[in-house]
Amino acid sequence: MKFKPLRDRVFVMYSSEEEKTAGGLYIPDAAKEKPQKGTIVAVGAGRVTDDGKRQPMEVKAGDTILFDKYSGSKIRIDEEEFLIIREEDILGILEG
Repeated sequence: MKFKPLRDRVFVMYSSEEEKTAGGLYIPDAAKEKPQKGTIVAVGAGRVTDDGKRQPMEVKAGDTILFDKYSGSKIRIDEEEFLIIREEDILGILEG
C-alpha cells in the first residue's frame, strides 16, 4: 500500500531499537520506548503560506531524522508501525 502525506506532513518509519543493553541484557518489548529517530518514507508538497505561496519541504524521502517524542499520529500499515508528523516537529536531519 502506498501513502502520500498532504501539505507539510511527513511519513516516517521508526528506526529499529537495540535488543540488548551495553551490558548484554535483553530488553523485553514492553519495556522499550518508541524511538525518536526514523527514516522518511514520503513527504507532502509543502506548507501553504498566508499569502498563498507554497513553501517547499526542507526534508526528503530517505533522510534519517530526529523528532519530538510525543509528536504525530501513529498508524499501522501491513503490520509495520509508522508515524505521520508535521515538518515543524522534526528536530534535525542525521548525516553521515
